[in-house]
Amino acid sequence: MSVTNQQAADSTTPIDLALWVDLVCPWSWLARRRLDAAVSAFERPADVTITLRAFELEPDFPRGSRVPVAEHLGCRHGGGAETGRLMNAKVEQAASGDGLVFDWGRAVWANTFDAHRLCALALALGGHALQSAAAERFWSAHFSEGLALDDPLVLQRTGAECGLDERRVASVLAGEEFADHVRGDEQAAGPLGITSVPVLVANGYAALAGVRDASDYLALLRGVATGDESATSPVDAGGPAEAARG
Repeated sequence: MSVTNQQAADSTTPIDLALWVDLVCPWSWLARRRLDAAVSAFERPADVTITLRAFELEPDFPRGSRVPVAEHLGCRHGGGAETGRLMNAKVEQAASGDGLVFDWGRAVWANTFDAHRLCALALALGGHALQSAAAERFWSAHFSEGLALDDPLVLQRTGAECGLDERRVASVLAGEEFADHVRGDEQAAGPLGITSVPVLVANGYAALAGVRDASDYLALLRGVATGDESATSPVDAGGPAEAARG
């Protein structure tokens, strides 16, 4: 991806990445995949942590609706199902080289609040690695397998498949545990100007909104590591929100 940056290699600055995502957002899945590639290419990957922060694109979406994604996007943005299919095709084209699998014929829009709660459970039980595994499993379930992420049976099974304790998953789904965690992530997005996802914030001050190439994420990592402000964009009340809508 890039030649070694000696300044970044010599830096001792730890890098804490917060990536706001939704689990029915294909751009969030793509951003995470490209961010992983950037971290792998970074000179000090062991010094980078990635925390996924919850964001619901439609927090009031009725559970159990099972609306095909193309149909839902057409209603939401106007233009009917054909508009939704064109939006899906745009995503698939953008992600053609990133190894993501989409089955738009089966994908259904869903409320993601409980799936986000299980990602919070994963973080609590197994740290960032288990949280990443949980999110990846839920993205795959939604986009590749046509599973509804607001179906408790789906969440119970896929939660166990990614390594979560089945009894803890059942307990969380039966109550309100980690609800405050999800709402806290969403409330934290507000002061940063985040109104859509994905948005990446590094060390609390440098941000990239929307999906970027892996090389852009790598440049951000190196900029934060070396203090090069030209490679970073400051977090402010207006910046990330506008870029993330694209």
